[in-house]
Amino acid sequence: MAAQLNTLLRAAAYHHVCPVPPVAGAVSAVRRSTAAILAEWSLPPDVVEDALLVVSELVTNAIIHACPPAVLRVSWSPDGDARTMSIEVTDTGPDLATGCSRAGIDPDEHGRGETIVRALAARHGIRVHPGGVTRWAELAIARDGASAGPGRVAAADPPERCARIA
Repeated sequence: MAAQLNTLLRAAAYHHVCPVPPVAGAVSAVRRSTAAILAEWSLPPDVVEDALLVVSELVTNAIIHACPPAVLRVSWSPDGDARTMSIEVTDTGPDLATGCSRAGIDPDEHGRGETIVRALAARHGIRVHPGGVTRWAELAIARDGASAGPGRVAAADPPERCARIA
């Protein structure tokens, strides 16, 4: 019983949920909040940098292309064979009736987020579900704690989705 409780407490310690406020400056606020949590998790600097860049891109996408509310979830599985950080942003999706999607976006200043996420993530994708869209990315973390990046995931380190929702 005590071992099961310790496992649950350890898992809970590596899960961060942050609402994305629909205001100017939301990306930097969410990024600061996430940086503080990742520092508590004692992750190596390159892992933190990669994670914060992915967080910034996914949150920016939700703010620009979707209606509020949006929520960021970051989970890390340090135990076992799957050393994976899961980053996901869930939003309500574009609302064509009210036009929440930001019109007039300058393509020269936007549109590289997916390319950046693809470059950093071992896996990434989009789940469409009733009430919204979840964009997610998984960062593989090498046994030495370094960011494994795409194409550098060891066979013994298969990505594993974090299904835990807080």
